Amino acid sequence: MTTQTLDQAPPRTATKTASASLSDWLQHIENRTARVGIVGLGYVGLPLTLLFSEERFRVTGFDIDDAKVERLNVGGSYIHRIEPEHIQGAQKAGFSATSDFSQIAGMDAVLICVPTPLHDDHTPDMSYVVSTMEAIAPHLRAGQLVVLESTTYPGTTEEIVVETINRYGAGRGLAVLRKGQDDLDGVMVAFSPEREDPGNIVTPRRDIPKVIGGVDERAAKAAEALYGTVFNRTVLMSSPAAAEMTKLLENIYRCVNIALVNEMKQLCEKMGIDVWEVINAAATKPFGFQAFYPGPGVGGHCIPVDPFYLTWKAEQYGLQTRFIELAGEVNESMPLHVVETAARAMERNGVNLRNARVLVLGVAYKKDVDDLRESPALTIIELLQKAGATVAYNDPFFPTVGRGRKYDLNLASTPLEQLGDFDCVLIATDHSSYEYEKIVTEARLVVDSRNATRAIQSAKIVRC
Repeated sequence: MTTQTLDQAPPRTATKTASASLSDWLQHIENRTARVGIVGLGYVGLPLTLLFSEERFRVTGFDIDDAKVERLNVGGSYIHRIEPEHIQGAQKAGFSATSDFSQIAGMDAVLICVPTPLHDDHTPDMSYVVSTMEAIAPHLRAGQLVVLESTTYPGTTEEIVVETINRYGAGRGLAVLRKGQDDLDGVMVAFSPEREDPGNIVTPRRDIPKVIGGVDERAAKAAEALYGTVFNRTVLMSSPAAAEMTKLLENIYRCVNIALVNEMKQLCEKMGIDVWEVINAAATKPFGFQAFYPGPGVGGHCIPVDPFYLTWKAEQYGLQTRFIELAGEVNESMPLHVVETAARAMERNGVNLRNARVLVLGVAYKKDVDDLRESPALTIIELLQKAGATVAYNDPFFPTVGRGRKYDLNLASTPLEQLGDFDCVLIATDHSSYEYEKIVTEARLVVDSRNATRAIQSAKIVRC
């Protein structure tokens, strides 16, 4: 097979004609002449784009947000830790961004990295996946690989991705490939869950094993070959559903254990025991224990969401996942626990919560990230406001906080020079840039929900 340069790669159109056999497809991967399309250029899609660009793949990013597309195409970035020079380096390898989904026809692989949030009633909101599939399905052709990366319930790949491709392809004789030979006379489909850990600067993304579940063996092999170029290890599963369940298990495991230590924390507070001291001592056991730490609640896209995806699916099988539901309830109750602790602490200082001025430090869902998704700090702010308090915040990553899916704050970050003006400084996110000794010195009262002041002894500090 003759190796082609990126500029020489022939244009492709959305037809039902098979472009090649699987072996030819794999050769395109090996030669780096395969075109990779990534749909959704957020906290998952953009880092994935950079990984493939580093391996000399020509990547096209797709997003419905024209502002993101424009910023990327001028070599800019909107995610902390992804610098403009990273985007510019990807552009040298052929990266570009677009909101024109007709360009899907020119891709060999299409990786879908869109949000899968919850409705207010804790049922899955699959609208992003559905609308994405509706946008790309008319432009798919035989010989392409479509991979869903979004965290979701078992069965999503079959129920939404496969169904949509088959529905749109019916008039063109195009369908998802099932068990067959080497020929690629249809679309290959797989599920491979993202395993992003925002803020993690210790574990290289390449070292995180990539779980893959293909609809058929060809899709599994194609996805394994593609992801094997950027990840050091791939893990093949028997089906997309098994891969979907794997992702849920990973995050529900964390959710349940975080709920356990959050409950332990509340008991330890009443008993006058330092729960962090207890956890750190337990962690010295070389087997049978993994340390999890309490906080003001759980945030991010996965841990607050995934348990409810599984409980919703379990109900369709007549099962109640009581253990998982309880963990979700415990974690969701933590912001209120923090607010009640702050209220009691201020009352001891002669300040009623209804008349209090409170400064919340950190609104990101975890330290040193620019990510507000499901942040417990936002819930804490809203609970304080509903109780009558005047609330401000400071966060080095967010000059302003406007309106989102579940919040409408419209606040600007307050300078730390004003610490002394507040009745209470509440640490909701323990960013590394905060000078905690100075904060304790200048504040009237510090309520610490993250153990950020563990090295400081002061009567002003209330840990919760």
